[in-house]
Amino acid sequence: MSAPAGPDRVVPTWTDPVAVQASEAVGGPWGRHAVTGRALFWTPLRVCLLFTVLVLSLAWTKQAPCADGDWQGSKQYTHLCYNDAVPLFGIHGLADGDVPYLDSAVEYPVLTGGLMQLAAVVARGYDQLAAGVGPLPDAVPVESYYVVTCLLLSALALLVTRGVLGLSGRRPWDAAMVGLSPVLLVHAFTNWDLLAVALTTLGMWAWARRHPVVAGVLLGLGIAAKLYPVMVVGVLFALCLRAGQLRPWLATAVSAGLAWLVVDLPLAVLAPENWARFFTLSDSRPANPESIWAIAQHWWPGFLGGAPAQGESPSALNATVAVLLVLTAAGVCWLALAAPLRPRVPQLAFLLVAAFLLLNKVYSPQYALWLLPLAVLARPRWRSLLLWQATEALVWAITMLYYLGADNRGLDVEWFHLAVGLRDVALVVLVALVVREVWHPDADLVRRSWPGTDDPAGGVLDGAVDRVTLRRRAQPARASRSRETSSA
Repeated sequence: MSAPAGPDRVVPTWTDPVAVQASEAVGGPWGRHAVTGRALFWTPLRVCLLFTVLVLSLAWTKQAPCADGDWQGSKQYTHLCYNDAVPLFGIHGLADGDVPYLDSAVEYPVLTGGLMQLAAVVARGYDQLAAGVGPLPDAVPVESYYVVTCLLLSALALLVTRGVLGLSGRRPWDAAMVGLSPVLLVHAFTNWDLLAVALTTLGMWAWARRHPVVAGVLLGLGIAAKLYPVMVVGVLFALCLRAGQLRPWLATAVSAGLAWLVVDLPLAVLAPENWARFFTLSDSRPANPESIWAIAQHWWPGFLGGAPAQGESPSALNATVAVLLVLTAAGVCWLALAAPLRPRVPQLAFLLVAAFLLLNKVYSPQYALWLLPLAVLARPRWRSLLLWQATEALVWAITMLYYLGADNRGLDVEWFHLAVGLRDVALVVLVALVVREVWHPDADLVRRSWPGTDDPAGGVLDGAVDRVTLRRRAQPARASRSRETSSA
C-alpha cells in the first residue's frame, strides 16, 4: 500500500484533541499544506530534547532548596524537594571517600551504586579544583555531589527522550510526552531510577533496530541498575514465541545475562555480604506506605500477619505477592498468545511493569519513571497520560505533607491513602485501556496512524507471521494488518 499524500509523519495537532487545543496558543493546528521534514535545525528530536531540558530546569528549581543538605525545619517536606541522594551521601560514607559495596552495604543494585560513586568522584574533583581556582563557586561537599548527580540524571533523561523518539516510528512527536512529563518534573532527581529507565529504553531501541545482542547488553546493564528490565526480556520471549523468532530472543537473553554477570560478579566475589544487601533487604522489608498492602495492613492490622517485628521477614506477604506476580506474568503471556493481533512490545511491557508495581509490596513514588516511556509508547494519547501523571504528582505532594506530620501542619493518613488510591485507580484505568486496544487492534492509535504499521518497536517481530497462538483459527499477521489498515 502506498503512503498517503501529505506529511511523512503523524502530526499531533491533527490527531490528538489535547494537542489541538494546546496549539491554539501558537496559532492553531499545523496547516494542511505546511511542509514537514525539512527543518534545518528545529527537528522533532531537537524540539523534544529542548522540552526535556526545560522540564529538567524546572525540576532543578524545585530541588534547589534541598541541595545543600540543610534540611532544618523539615524543608525537604515543606518544599517538596526530598531526595535520596543527599542523606545517603553521608550514610554510605561517600563524603569520606568510601566505595559502595567495598566499604559500605548499599541497598541498590550494583550499577546504581556505580553511578553514586561516579558522582562522588566527580564532585570531589570539582571541590578540589574550586579550592585552588578563585572564580569557581564554592559549595559544601554534599551540594557538589547532588549537583553532579542531577547533571548525570539529566543526561540520562535526554537519552530516554531520544530512545522514545527512535521507538515511535512515524510518530516522532510522541517523545514530547516524555519531555513535557509531569512525572519527569516531579521525580527526575528523587532517586537514581533514570539510569535503569535510560538503559531499558535504549535496549528496546536496539531491539527495534534489529540488534539483539546490543539490546541484551543494554537490558542486562539495566537489570544491574534496577531489576525491572528483566520483565522486558520476559515480554520479548512471549512475543517471539508467538512469532517463531526465538533465536533473536535467545541472543538477547544470553547477552543480558552476561552483561549482568560482568557487572555483578566481581563485587559478589569481593564483598558478598554487601553485594547481597539489596536482595536481603528486598526479602525482609515490609510493605512500603505507598503500596496497597500497607494500606490494607493499616486498616486491618492482622492482614497477612500484619507488620513484621524488627528483623523479621513478612513471609506471608512475600508469598502472596510472589503468587500474584507469577499469575500476572502468566496472564500477560496468555494475552500475548491469544490476542487477535500480536501485541506491540511496549503494550505488553507496560502491562507487565504496571501490574508489578500495583501488586508489589514496594511502590516508591519515583517508580512512575519506569512506566513513563512504556506508557507513552503503549498508548500515546495526551489526555489519559496526563491524568495518570497528575495522580502521581498528587501522591508525591500528599506524601511529603503526610511525612511532615499532622501535628506539624501536615496531613493525616486518610488523605495519604486517598491519594494513593486515586493513583492506583488511574493506573488501573490506563492498564484497562491498553488491554482493550490489544484485544481490539482497530482502536490502537499507533497501528491506525500509518498504513502498514505493525510495531515500530518490534524489530524482528515487526511484520512477522504468527507461528504459535492460542486462537482457534490463527491468521497471518500481515493479512490481519492489511484488513486493519484498510478499515482505518
